[in-house]
Amino acid sequence: MDEIRLLSHLEALAHSLGVKIRYEPMEDESRVSRGGLCRVRDQYFIIVHSKANMGEKIRTLAKALRRFDLSRVYIKPALRELLEDPDQEET
Repeated sequence: MDEIRLLSHLEALAHSLGVKIRYEPMEDESRVSRGGLCRVRDQYFIIVHSKANMGEKIRTLAKALRRFDLSRVYIKPALRELLEDPDQEET
């Protein structure tokens, strides 16, 4: 699966879980974080660095979505493989 489709599927999965995604500019000085999952009141958000490359965006979304119970959600096999393998760096 190519990166554009993979990103699109991750975004759709987040939407189906009620998780909002925000692409925001971030300071590049520390490069410690490219974003991640946060919760404000009862709403989950995934914050993604708007200038991150496609692979970094995919890794940020995948890492955040792994924290949810995905056992009852249909996910395409290639996407599920990415989500079930936290060490997988290939996108």
